[in-house]
Amino acid sequence: MKNTNRSIGAILNCVTLFSAGCIFAQDWPQWRGPHRDGKVTGFKAPQTWPRELAQQWRANVGLGDATPALVGDKLYVFTRQDTDEVTLCLDAVSGKELWRDKYAAQSVSGPDGSQHPGPRSSPAVADGKIVTLGVGGILSCLDAATGKVVWRKDEFPRVAPRFHTAMSPIIVDGMAIAHLGGQGNGALIAFELATGDQKWKWAEEAPAYASPVLLTVGASKQIVTLTEKSVVGIGVADGKRLWQIPFLPQGMTYNAATAIVDGQTVIFTGSGRGTKAVKIEKQGDGFAATELWSNAELATQFNSPVLKDGLLFGLSGRGNFFCLNARTGQSAWADTTQQDNKGFGSILDAGSVLLALAPKSELIAFKPSDKEYAEVARIKIAETPTYAHPVIAGNRVFVKDKDTVTMLTIE
Repeated sequence: MKNTNRSIGAILNCVTLFSAGCIFAQDWPQWRGPHRDGKVTGFKAPQTWPRELAQQWRANVGLGDATPALVGDKLYVFTRQDTDEVTLCLDAVSGKELWRDKYAAQSVSGPDGSQHPGPRSSPAVADGKIVTLGVGGILSCLDAATGKVVWRKDEFPRVAPRFHTAMSPIIVDGMAIAHLGGQGNGALIAFELATGDQKWKWAEEAPAYASPVLLTVGASKQIVTLTEKSVVGIGVADGKRLWQIPFLPQGMTYNAATAIVDGQTVIFTGSGRGTKAVKIEKQGDGFAATELWSNAELATQFNSPVLKDGLLFGLSGRGNFFCLNARTGQSAWADTTQQDNKGFGSILDAGSVLLALAPKSELIAFKPSDKEYAEVARIKIAETPTYAHPVIAGNRVFVKDKDTVTMLTIE
């Protein structure tokens, strides 16, 4: 990796390009992108991939595995510095800090706490606000322009999942929605974004580690998420449970993958239980979930798959890339090379290629094929482990590793 000292002319050209509006078309405002589906817009794969990416800036920001949020020319980073959880707003062009907010972080314990004391939950940015969820369950809403605290909540003091929070909040219809609490004691709660007032609360099941997504069936907007024991659809308007599918983890497995929504189809996956697809339909006064297919061979543990052209690509609990047909559920292929021994990693749909990043900190490009795993490029982009997703915007790659954020470009 090289640290490029760009000329003044190159800097001016870069600023001109950014001011032309491409940044705004490539926002990454929340977990897994604009639609929480891992799809990148505006990326053009190079005809010949470079051996390394050009480093434009690097900033020491603190510990954590939360993916930054990119909105316009601002990069929002949520980390831990010493005993504080800190939200930083950086200039996306230069890496310069524009503002910060901090509060005393809750203590974390256990192996995951000592190795990963920082937040895992990715910020959500909308309507001029940024919402963060701390490792111990503190939910904050800040003014995105100034960093001023709008409201801050701790609904379940000293209660968090066994391995601490990992759910990333979602902003829908002027509400910040988060699944809070811990084992056997939690609730999915909607707060008015502007005031923090509670709009509704669904307290039938506690959170796991998965993040919610939005599903629309007719006139019904629904929050779909994997809970501690189930997959559920919750009405956005009133917080009522509309449908529920048992999905109980067995042994050392967890509900950690974000569900995939494709029209009225919901695809969900969990290690030891395979990957399943259901269709959500109106039935009388309620809704029904009808199973479309079930694949017992392929599943993820900590990776959320990405859907592309009727194919589902994921990283198994053993750390192997796989592909299955999302229309039939049939397995297409599973690669034998282990990318991570615990199944951590991210996969993004970047158009002509899929881009993946595992803790080994290598950006991997491979073809979206149902025939075989076909790697196009593998480039080292950080010196410490990476658990956050990369943020891809045009030819720029923002990477959060153990304690820094780096902006690189594919040239």
